[in-house]
Amino acid sequence: MNSTGTIATPLRCLSDLYEERVHNFRVFDYKDLKDATKNFNRTLKLGEGGFGIVYKGILKGTDGNVDDDSIIVAVKRLKPNALQGHKQWLMEVQLLCIVNHPNLVKFIGYCAVDAERGPQRLLVYEFMPNKTLDHHLFNRDSPSLPWDVRLKIALGAAEGLLYLHEGLEIPVIYRDFKASNVLLDDEYKPKLSDFGLAREGPTFGNTHVSTAILGTNGYAAPDYIETGHLTTKSDVFSFGVVLYEILTGRRSLDRNRPKNEQKLLEWVKQYPVKTKQFKIIIDPRLQGQYQLQAAQKIAKLADSCLAKQARDRPTMGEVVKALKRVIQQELQHQVELSGEQKSGTLQEELMENNKQKIAELTVSESTKRRMMHLTKMTENAGGVLRRRRLLQMKVGTSPSHEERK
Repeated sequence: MNSTGTIATPLRCLSDLYEERVHNFRVFDYKDLKDATKNFNRTLKLGEGGFGIVYKGILKGTDGNVDDDSIIVAVKRLKPNALQGHKQWLMEVQLLCIVNHPNLVKFIGYCAVDAERGPQRLLVYEFMPNKTLDHHLFNRDSPSLPWDVRLKIALGAAEGLLYLHEGLEIPVIYRDFKASNVLLDDEYKPKLSDFGLAREGPTFGNTHVSTAILGTNGYAAPDYIETGHLTTKSDVFSFGVVLYEILTGRRSLDRNRPKNEQKLLEWVKQYPVKTKQFKIIIDPRLQGQYQLQAAQKIAKLADSCLAKQARDRPTMGEVVKALKRVIQQELQHQVELSGEQKSGTLQEELMENNKQKIAELTVSESTKRRMMHLTKMTENAGGVLRRRRLLQMKVGTSPSHEERK
């Protein structure tokens, strides 16, 4: 009974919510997913984690054929004999069944069977065509993300974390927030994925949950590493790391760099926000196309997220508000520079601006694909021509005039 004299409704755990909603999702036959991925063909591999491999797949239409009714999906297959992986797979199924947010990947269904080669555990979720934030920040072959798109991705990811912390009946701690787990859809909208390490947060007045120390090196909060005490502020620390990755275009840990630059958080400390040298840390691929004042505010926000003591870090709700302020000020600055009259809300202006940037990126990628395709065709044609000449030499004939050109 609470202070008002009414009986308080007990909080339900993840497994209770899962049992209530699991019937809304499809249970796949193993053969259907095997067919969808062409027997888990390596050429369809999208990514790989510690316990599973993700493949691109095509679910056939209602008539059993690949047609307009077909759906492109991502299929995550647990590695055989991964006992720890099964526990994570089960957690991911439970969480995906109960969440519903535009910044979390959409769950379609699962498969759990005992096949000839051992237990098969698979997840099926929406396919994200623009890969991951990690890919665009650190892969030099991909187009650089424009400044305003980076801000949009940071805000969307923050809103996804806020939903996990405060949007469900019980708080959920992600525990593995990093750039490679932020997927990007066809409009570069971010969606969090890979919830195998997620845990129910503290309830009933508890300040933390005690757990084994898991996660990715370079992203885990120091207090969590030292004590095993997990809170929502552990996710806030990880978010601060990714904010600096977005600012710098550098990984949190990169052994290929000079020794004094390998650890991102130590490197950026050499160039404080309020100094003239701060610009040194900004991703050179931005080519100066960003507002310095906005970048400084993002760095200050990242620093607050990275506070050594968990209690000194902001909540994700406070982070979301701060990011929205930066984005609004950025848009106001752009309007003032262009001398244009304000029209509509700042949010509408942001969306329109992002659409233009996204279109530019898409064109760049499609052009690159066409060039690669043309290069391959040229190489194939050259190979055919060389084989034809060798054959003619063997039979004693001379190449035609066209072939001599």
